[in-house]
Amino acid sequence: MIAVKPRHLSLVLASCWLAACQPAPQQSAAAPAEEVQVKPLVLAGMQVQNPSAFARPDQAVRFALADLGLTQQPPASSVWSGANELPAQWLDSDLDGQADQLMVVASFAAAEQQQWQLRGEPSALQQSSRVQAEISVKEGGEWQGKQYQGGHFVNVQTVTPPAQYTDHSEYIRYEGPGIESDKVGYRIYLDWRNGFDIFGNITGKPVLHQVGLDGYSSYHEMQPWGMDLLKVGKSLGAGGFGFWDGTQALGVAKVSGHTATVLDNGPLLARQRIQYHHWQVAGKTLNVDSQLSMTAGSRLLHNKLTLSEPLDNLVIGLVKLPDTKLLTGTLESSGHQYTYLATYGAQSLNKDNLGMAILFKQGQLDQLTADDHSHLAVMKLIAGKQLDYYLLAAWQGEPGGIQTEQQFVDYLQQQVELLTRTPRIKLDNPATTAAVQQPLTAERALFWAKAMADAEMQRQVPDYVWGGWDHERQRPTTFEYTTGLLLQAIDDLNQLQPNPAYQQAVLNTASSFVAEDGSIHSYDLGKFNIDSLNSGNLLLRVWQRTGEARYQKALAQLREQVRQHPRTQNGAFWHKKIYPYQVWLDGVYMGMPFLTRYSTTFEQGASYKEAVHEFEVVAEKLRNPETGLYYHGWDESKQQAWANQDTGLSPEYWSRGMGWLAMALVDVLEEIPADQTELRAPLIAQSQQLAAALQKYADPVSHVWHQIPDKPQAPGNYLESSASSMFVYFYAKALNLGIIDPSYRAFTEQSYQGLLNQFALLDANNQAHLTNMVQVAGLSAGRDGSYDYYMNEPVMRNDAKGMGPFIMASVQLAKLLGQPK
Repeated sequence: MIAVKPRHLSLVLASCWLAACQPAPQQSAAAPAEEVQVKPLVLAGMQVQNPSAFARPDQAVRFALADLGLTQQPPASSVWSGANELPAQWLDSDLDGQADQLMVVASFAAAEQQQWQLRGEPSALQQSSRVQAEISVKEGGEWQGKQYQGGHFVNVQTVTPPAQYTDHSEYIRYEGPGIESDKVGYRIYLDWRNGFDIFGNITGKPVLHQVGLDGYSSYHEMQPWGMDLLKVGKSLGAGGFGFWDGTQALGVAKVSGHTATVLDNGPLLARQRIQYHHWQVAGKTLNVDSQLSMTAGSRLLHNKLTLSEPLDNLVIGLVKLPDTKLLTGTLESSGHQYTYLATYGAQSLNKDNLGMAILFKQGQLDQLTADDHSHLAVMKLIAGKQLDYYLLAAWQGEPGGIQTEQQFVDYLQQQVELLTRTPRIKLDNPATTAAVQQPLTAERALFWAKAMADAEMQRQVPDYVWGGWDHERQRPTTFEYTTGLLLQAIDDLNQLQPNPAYQQAVLNTASSFVAEDGSIHSYDLGKFNIDSLNSGNLLLRVWQRTGEARYQKALAQLREQVRQHPRTQNGAFWHKKIYPYQVWLDGVYMGMPFLTRYSTTFEQGASYKEAVHEFEVVAEKLRNPETGLYYHGWDESKQQAWANQDTGLSPEYWSRGMGWLAMALVDVLEEIPADQTELRAPLIAQSQQLAAALQKYADPVSHVWHQIPDKPQAPGNYLESSASSMFVYFYAKALNLGIIDPSYRAFTEQSYQGLLNQFALLDANNQAHLTNMVQVAGLSAGRDGSYDYYMNEPVMRNDAKGMGPFIMASVQLAKLLGQPK
């Protein structure tokens, strides 16, 4: 037997999966050679769906190498959709010299789903490059002052121009690095101007290698490949960036130098990097790293900016030209949704129509403004240092080019959806397949709980302490429900499988937020945010174990919030002070389990009735008796844009909203003593009704639930892991508590297996992930509760709002499976 090192295990499994590990068929010695069929060596499977109601040609999809179950790029690989090989390219996204991503480009019909395989066999495709990044400088001449005389152009991988380099030095061909797709090309001035310019392409294939070979003047007029389209002047050009000083945009001009480097050069993705050294601006000196990339078939240029230190008022913009129309996308949308600032009109140097746009997440926009030269968007950077945005140009003269303003607007709307609503993906690798196919036992449920918890102990838990960083929301950690949710789940697991590391993590997080005087860092009672109460459950557990007075004082503050919390006329809690008269399903879970547990501990159950009343109002106002499902929210005032003017209800059923409610039901029922039958009766009835309704809307194949449960076939809808985990937790715990019929046991086990089949992923490092969960959803300005709104919220992995319930569901299922049937 050959010993296999752990880091190579995934490759060994891959070679076995669906290939060498299958039993070899018996063959007759006389069988003709042509009858022997060799199965392809399948390394991983990918299910990819277009989430839009329109076709997506040349959709680029990326997969992490580790997710495919691989520790390194295979020596031979190809990607197949049925009998057709797809164009693919391996990428080194983190620039460590090793491939860590696979990018595939494919075309999809509206809402089409495709099944792909990564095979361990050489590619047979003859791919011509559809993208290009290049830097070309002169050699063989000499510097005379600020100009380079003589010599000839040669392409280089990287360049740091000498100190005397400036505009029109005739040293860099077309004055900076260039990057293009088969649609359009861009150049970035590598001097004080820092403008972004456009090369129109009339050939439908890369052309930068033909541009400016004889100097600057030729590309200002039409050539066989196309022409320069834009007069940048003193503006930011076609999507450049700078600093907004309150009156004008200052380009990245005062620097000690630049370094430009080609990182990737096709066939499907081109990428380059520009480093701006020692930018002096706003009284600071900082470095800027700009990574620019384009994919085949797209006009979009992605600019990923990273600053060495925080800077307010970073600005991006478009040149302001006469006889053009300024266009803006909707600013009333979720902060995660992309929008745009654009111009359209006869603004090309060829005197024909040209559309330009910058596209960015609405939540990162600080303000739209302008100066004498540019239309501008002032941006809010992540941690003050990071910004991702896109720019594009669409020229009338390109093959099949956009000809009218309306066509350009329609195109922009599609680009917004392409960026916002990413393809729905399910991955299978051999390690995951082997793990999820193990017989379902109490031990296997705990295996998965532990695998997810241990992974989170590495990924996120250490940063959940006060002063840490919330990686999910890209902001400093605060005392909010997600913190308490994940740590409560880990504590649930610890109660079945004690682990000192789990216990310490719970204590570290709680103690970091609660000061010695009992005050809670980042908590503000006056905000009346019901979400804040959920983490009180964590503090309650820590107080019960430690008896420290500071935790009791902190808990008293949260209880005081409940006393003062504003309510509807029928006594239901507002979701937040900033959301007046509104009751959301989320809030029932955030508040009522805490209230009942606190009441058990300190009030001899005096507040049970108050908690039960919240469920009664929710059942009365939000439940649809025809379906048994609950709408996400209710506005008593009927004033919100999302609220039905007759009922006050939001328009859709959101699965995770109902998941919060379902979890709250069983958690509160667990707390109210069995002898208080009158109080428990409405909650038991509600639980039984909900169990029957949810079972009807489970997907009949996977046995889990869609993001919008009653519209499984609508474009973009997807099987969603956080709600599905919450529902399994509800069923398993309800069975354990004896509040639903035992006949639900088989369905509950089936649905838990569905969680594993659909969402569990073991990567090449044997680290567990939970995939395909919506990051967040709410009801407010820009979050209208429509079907499209729920489809446009980001789809994540390992978010605490899904990981916590999955671990909790696994613990409850382990308890259930430990009981006799």
